[in-house]
Amino acid sequence: MSAVTQIDPAGLKAHMDAGQRFCLLDVREPWEVALARIPGSVCIPLDEIPARWKELDADSEIIVMCKRGGRSQRAADFLAAQGFARVSNLQGGIDAWARDIDPEVGEY
Repeated sequence: MSAVTQIDPAGLKAHMDAGQRFCLLDVREPWEVALARIPGSVCIPLDEIPARWKELDADSEIIVMCKRGGRSQRAADFLAAQGFARVSNLQGGIDAWARDIDPEVGEY
């Protein structure tokens, strides 16, 4: 099983600014995504990950996010157990993103 790395909001922003290719996987519920979203993210709720993980490219870098980082850590651990080698968890989730990078996203 691959180890899941942690990435902070500044690290995610650096990825975006550098034009790096990655999948930002949002595992929050649809109602949460409707309140606050990072553009370009792919939304698959945490409880759907076991049935839908094959929709993701195992060869690409995946950064998993949720509201604060707990659900995304569980999803990232699951993906790593399925053989995904480049999986990271966004520390602090969208709350940290809104606080540290983009206040326009808003907190809920």
